[in-house]
Amino acid sequence: MLLIVFTISMFVSASLLFLVEPMLAKMVLPLLGGTPAVWNTCLVFFQAVLLLGNLYAYAVTKWLRRRTQIVLHISLALTPLAVLPVHIPAGWEPPAQTSPALWILAMLSVAVGLPFFLLSASTPILQRWFSQSGHKSANDPYFLYAASNAGSLAGLLGYPLLLEPTLRLSTQSHLWSYGYAVFLAMTVACGALVWKAQPGAAAAHTAPGEAASGNQPSVAWRQRLRWIALAFVPSSLMIGVTTQFTTDVPSIPLFWVLPLAFYLLSFVLVFAKRPPVSHPWLVRKLPFLILIALIPAVCKTKLPLLALMAVYLLSLFAVALVCHGELARSRPKVSRLTEFYLWISFGGVLGGIFNSLLAPVLFSSVLEFPLVLVFAALLRPPIDIQPEPPAKATRLRRNDWLLPVALGLCMAAVIGGLAHEGLRPGRPLVILIFGFSMLWCLSFGKRPLRFAAGLVALLLAASLYTGPFGKVLHTERSFFGVSRVTNDPAGRLRNLFHGGTNHGMQNLNPGASREPLAYYTASGPAGTILRALQAKTLYDSGGKTRKPNWAVVGLGAGAMACYLQRGESLTYYEIDPAVKRIASDPRYFTFLSQCAPTAPIVLGDARLKMRAARDASYDLIVLDAFSGDTIPMHLITREALALYLSKLAPGGIIAFHISNLYVDLDPTLGALAQDAGLVCLTADDTAVSQQQIEAGKFPSRWVAMTRSRNDSGALGTDPRWKTTVVPPGTQVWTDDYSNLLRVIKWN
Repeated sequence: MLLIVFTISMFVSASLLFLVEPMLAKMVLPLLGGTPAVWNTCLVFFQAVLLLGNLYAYAVTKWLRRRTQIVLHISLALTPLAVLPVHIPAGWEPPAQTSPALWILAMLSVAVGLPFFLLSASTPILQRWFSQSGHKSANDPYFLYAASNAGSLAGLLGYPLLLEPTLRLSTQSHLWSYGYAVFLAMTVACGALVWKAQPGAAAAHTAPGEAASGNQPSVAWRQRLRWIALAFVPSSLMIGVTTQFTTDVPSIPLFWVLPLAFYLLSFVLVFAKRPPVSHPWLVRKLPFLILIALIPAVCKTKLPLLALMAVYLLSLFAVALVCHGELARSRPKVSRLTEFYLWISFGGVLGGIFNSLLAPVLFSSVLEFPLVLVFAALLRPPIDIQPEPPAKATRLRRNDWLLPVALGLCMAAVIGGLAHEGLRPGRPLVILIFGFSMLWCLSFGKRPLRFAAGLVALLLAASLYTGPFGKVLHTERSFFGVSRVTNDPAGRLRNLFHGGTNHGMQNLNPGASREPLAYYTASGPAGTILRALQAKTLYDSGGKTRKPNWAVVGLGAGAMACYLQRGESLTYYEIDPAVKRIASDPRYFTFLSQCAPTAPIVLGDARLKMRAARDASYDLIVLDAFSGDTIPMHLITREALALYLSKLAPGGIIAFHISNLYVDLDPTLGALAQDAGLVCLTADDTAVSQQQIEAGKFPSRWVAMTRSRNDSGALGTDPRWKTTVVPPGTQVWTDDYSNLLRVIKWN
């Protein structure tokens, strides 16, 4: 009975912990444009509170008697009932000019800090109570840690697969509150079961010759530092994999929780009484998997979504199993249990701080992911190395540096010598160069230092290869991602990349610099939308003709400004200050300086900032926020559309640019238009020739909504614009409900 109650309690508390994480992140996401950094920053908060919970558990179990612990912990566990259900506090709005990371941490502290703190402290406290219960397994309660992590997995996977697709956020929050009440009751039951247990009852079950728990020697600081390092690497890598996932694919709970789920599963397996995976076998295979994980970074190539997920998740899982396996092999006796968890959580929060708070400031690109893989290679135990005579051992240590240096120099020479050939991802020569270099690096795998040095040499040499970006002129990183300004290999076109997605292109020929390119060409849907708007005769309140006033959500390089005609006005809404700096700098792009030097650029989330615009003030609202890395779901909900309609002048058009490699938003927008009684048209301009692409035109897909067919103007008679098809059963997205899983193009 006692074992069942404790196991269920651990399972419930962990499930609640990892249900509330994606739920809160999804509540916050609309305020910050859907950027994946929201989830990473939320993870830092949860890891930090987990550390505080473990510190509290360590203190109370070290200095208080068991009955005092029970009274104190249950009393504290009652306090969160006053702040439930979980919700975003009213009146909180993120800063527009600076990084919102600290704002997120402060807001989460108010919204969920107290219940999360109590839940995070329960795992070590309940295990410590169980160790004093007199049960036959009390001397080694680490198996309960596996039960806790199993609950974490259930909560994590249950959210995107069960709760998110079926329940509204408000319902999810109330359901979580009921779950917290169950946890509270289970905690009271655990306290009651051990209230009268004798402190020394577990001693009868201690193995012969094992020292009493109170006489265990202190842990050496070297061991503590190793625990921290072994916890740091998987934590950092887990956030790094999440960033890699959501740089070019939608930032949704499923892609948040998958890396975290594999991270937690590694704990379940290594702390099981009989780990199902051989630790030495994993140690031998790890170098190969680390190299596989570096392929996209080294070769500057995009993989299909499923292949990308397989590569990153498998590598993360292997590194986590090795590092957490080393933790499990070095775990102390039960008297040091809470201290052990304290150092593990400390390493975990350091990983989160490094990735989410320090790396965006220290690095102009996403360097933390490959750097942590190098650190993982250093931490890995040596593979089957036999003792060598002193002279040979010295020579081998010298080779730990010489061979990687030789690898880097050879790679640098080959890449530098062939740079003028315009090496591109996927070409046979590129595959040969990097494939051979990786095999050479793999031959160092038995020696951790040599292998790590080989990885550094590989990464440094590969940095000479720009891949699809061409010549990089400027790189800037913000909370919202990495922006690069590049020239194409021929030196004719300038590009703005955000992550791996092109967000703007300009012809470097001064005579053609005002021509919108990429997704915004005059021959494409963007051009037809602007011509349809400018062909209309508009009147002011006094009956006089006037020129259109329009707004664009998503600045990019500012190409659409060059459609602006004399007398027209344009307002940009942009969430990323780095993009504004780049687009406004004539050293990089001149669309704004040439075509709309006085056009206001409003920084911040478009939905929050557009509320300040006058009602019925825009004749065209263009939403250009769905073509790449993040999908701001809150911009395509029923409530968002109501806002746009309130700002749209009579006869106006709302246009959505939805070109995207991984997501099909047609059905969602069609259902939204049907719900609002609007006319909805789609233009699919994806039949673009290679010659057109080389000239600067990209395939694109656009959706236009109007209040009536007459308002569509020339779009209604253009055969390229067709009525948007809405499959039966397509649900309307709201601020309380969205389901990106149904619109992902997995192939």
